[in-house]
Formats: sequence, C-alpha cells, structure tokens
Amino acid sequence: MRDFHFPGRSTVISKHGMCATSHPLAAQTAIKILQSGGNAVDAGIAAAMVLNICEPQMTGLGGDCFALLQPAGSAEFIGLNASGRAPKNLSAARLRDQGHSVIADNSAASVTIPGAVDGFVTLSQDWGDLPLSDVLAPAIHHAEQGVPVAERVAFDWANSLSRLQGNAKELYGFSGKAPQIGQVFSTRGQAKVLRRIAKQGRAGFYEGEVAEDFVNTLAAHGGTHTLDDFAATKCDYVTPIRGEYKGFELIELPPNGQGSIAILIANILAHFDIAALDPFGSQRAHLEAEATKLAYDARDRFVADPSAMADRLEHLLSKQVAAELAALIDPDRAMDWRFAQAGSVHKETVYLTVVDKNRMALSLIYSIFHSFGSGIASDKFGILLQNRGAGFTLQQGHPNEAAGGKRPMHTIIPGMIRKPDEFLMPFGVMGGQYQANGHMRFLSNIADFGMGIQPAIDAPRSFAHAGDLAMERGYGAEIRDRLTKMGHHVTTPETAIGGAQAIMIKEGVLFGASDPRKDGCALGY
Repeated sequence: MRDFHFPGRSTVISKHGMCATSHPLAAQTAIKILQSGGNAVDAGIAAAMVLNICEPQMTGLGGDCFALLQPAGSAEFIGLNASGRAPKNLSAARLRDQGHSVIADNSAASVTIPGAVDGFVTLSQDWGDLPLSDVLAPAIHHAEQGVPVAERVAFDWANSLSRLQGNAKELYGFSGKAPQIGQVFSTRGQAKVLRRIAKQGRAGFYEGEVAEDFVNTLAAHGGTHTLDDFAATKCDYVTPIRGEYKGFELIELPPNGQGSIAILIANILAHFDIAALDPFGSQRAHLEAEATKLAYDARDRFVADPSAMADRLEHLLSKQVAAELAALIDPDRAMDWRFAQAGSVHKETVYLTVVDKNRMALSLIYSIFHSFGSGIASDKFGILLQNRGAGFTLQQGHPNEAAGGKRPMHTIIPGMIRKPDEFLMPFGVMGGQYQANGHMRFLSNIADFGMGIQPAIDAPRSFAHAGDLAMERGYGAEIRDRLTKMGHHVTTPETAIGGAQAIMIKEGVLFGASDPRKDGCALGY
C-alpha cells in the first residue's frame, strides 16, 4: 500500500470491466462500449480510434498495431501482427546507389503500408460482439467535434512540430504553432475515412478513394507505392512466445517485434540476485543496463521479418545464450558501447488494455513510429503516414535489410504476465526503443520487489542506449555519481522514459494502473 502522505495514484479496482489507456477520453469510451454490451475487443478498438484524435502525434490510421488476446473462458493466447510491409518496389540496392546510407525518417521511402486498420477490422470480425459501425461511432464524433489537447500531448506536440511537412503543417499545426493546453483539435478528414471503414470494412481504407489518396500523395514525395500494395495488406495471427522469470510467465509476440528481447533480458538477469539489491540503487540500474546492452545488440543483429531470421528466434530465447551473455557482465564496471544500431530510433506509441465482464483480456499497442510519423499527411483526407520503413537497415545482407514486401524490425510490443493459479495481467510499456527493457523492469519490480502494479509503473526508470545511461530525475545525485564512476555516461532525458498501463485479473477482481507520465488513467465499472 502506498504512503498516503505523498502524492500518488491508487490502484483502480472494479468487478465487471476495465480499461487502462494513455488518455481519459479513450478510457471512458472503452467503458461505455463495455456497458453497452461490447466485449474487450470492441472496447479496445473503440478506445484506439479515439486515441487517433486525442494523441495524433503518437498514433493514427496510417500506422501499425500488434495485439495479444486471451478469449473468455480460454487458457490460450492469440497473437496478431498487424504491421505493414514495405511497398513491393522498395529496393535497398537502389537506395544505396542513390547515395543513401539510411532510410530518411521523413521520406516517402520510410512509409510502409499501414497495417493497423486491417488488424482492427480482422479483430472486430473474428472476436468482436458489436457492429464495427457502433465501435467506430465515438471516434467519428470526436474527430468531427474535436477534443481539447491534453497536457502531455501539448508538450509532445510542441517538441515535434518541425516534423510536419506539406499540408500536414496546416492540418496539425495551429497557424504554424503547437496547440495550447485545452485548445480543441478536430480532423474531419479522418472522420470521413472512419465512416468509410464503418460502412465498407477494410475496403473502405485499402481500396478506392482513400487508397488512391495515399498513393498519389506518396508519389508526389517520390514514393514507389501502388494501389496493389494497399489492396494486398493483410495481418497475420501468430503464436505468442513465452519466457519465465522467478515463477512469473512473460508472454510476448514473436518477431518482427522485439518481444523476444524482453525475454532475453529476463533470462540474462535471472543469473543475478536482483531481489537482494536496492530497487532504486546503482547496482540494479547497472546490471539492468549491461543486460540491456547485450540484448539490444542481439536484437539489432537478428530481429527482422520472420522470413529473414532463419533459426535466430530460437537463439534469442535460448537459456544457454543468456547464460553466456550474463557471464560477460562485470558487476562493477560498465562495458563500452560499441554496437551499431540497425534501424531508426523512435519514441511515439500508444498502449491500451481492456478486460471485460467475461474476462476476455486484450493487450494492444498502436503507433505511427516517430512523432507524427513521416510527417507526410495524405492530401485529401489528411491521414498521417507512418515511417516504419526507417526501422530497416540498408546494410547489404543484414536480416533487416530493406526489401519490397518485407516487414521492418518493430519496437512496439504488447505483453502479458501470468503467475499460474494466481493472476493474469495484460500490460504494456510505451517508449520506443525502451519497450523491451521496460517490460523487464516492470516484471522485475513485481517479481523481485513485490511491488503492486501502480507502484511498479510509478517507480523511476533508467535506460542504457546508444552510449548513454538515461536516468529519470527520480534517481538522486548519489546514485548517478556511483554509476558515473562505474563507467556509465549518465544523462537526464528531456522527457520521462516511456509510459505504461496494466490490468491484473486476480480472484475475480480487476486491478488497474496507468502511468502518471502520460495523461491517461485506468477506469472500471
């Protein structure tokens, strides 16, 4: 139990249904859908579509999503990969010949085909209870009527305004400026697209006028995308992967996402007595940083479209490989950061989780990659297009080398944690590159230190990446000094590291938590 003398959040507790998101309007939408007879899938899609309007810098119809689902009354987990593929005419060799060493994150070449809409339509058809038109109605309303810009959203918007290009400057800029807190944002173009999807399903997005708008816009920016690329988009059901840490089961999705890297970090840290350390001390931060460096090096070498990975997934999940990596860690000294990053860095994602009265549990993550994606919005409908293709490498022969029809390495990962016979918890940690590290930090907070789910989210974070050890201001000067003496290059990030949401299902009761680093909340009924 938290100390009520200090500011904080209580865990939200309810019996029937619950949603945790990064924006209150989205959480409220999900609860209304649940109360009107929808299930967790209906509510999750409805909330995600509202987040398009509430957090356009983070997510949108022009992006990708991944989902983990446990159907009501089932012990099985279902994975959905709704990440889009590169247009068939994308060629790493051609880009290299043009003098490029990376795919520019604001270029048409970085735009992969949006996969999220196909994923949402598929989930609705296969698992939803309500008509898609009912599920999309709240988002259509908010797109047309507008929503007041929330505090964290305004902060992020101002930091990323320069990414907008072309007509996106007018559609997502307020006379060339970022919106003020409380200023109303609307997008009637997106409402029109949502109405088409509600009426026609995926064809309303991937065929006809909307698809033509995408192709024509991208062609004007030098893109090679075709109508066939959009029409061929198809999500895939995938078999989740599992890891174990101190009696807790960590359930993730297989590549092209980095869920296997969260499991690899867990397997490395299992070789150390983390529970004996100060949870917010230098030694824990050091060991976690070193494990993350090693695991992310493996990620950047191997994680890619599954068709290009051969047997590398088995390698990443191997306990023997984890033991060999753990043996490389010096408990007193930071290793040099000499690893080359395979793809582009990003920070922007939304995550939500919903559990309904029948205990269907949904863990869903949804993103346009960088803030405002590529910065390119379609000319007619104003849909921002993701830049996931910047996650490819142009290194010849690399598993994640850019190629037509291929999915890039993805950072966004939904998760679930289960302790057999005790609880199930859909959860996610936003924050781009941080997510695999964040999954393990959240699990360790619970497994090693017995934290409740809200304190486990609230706790200060650190993240070793690209030569720095970023530490939130929740760590004191003494801890930072110790880590500096151990060889870490300690920095303070401009914004807090990531965000998180979780719902624990335990003994018939729902416990929800939402990250104070974002604007959102957990709501139940």
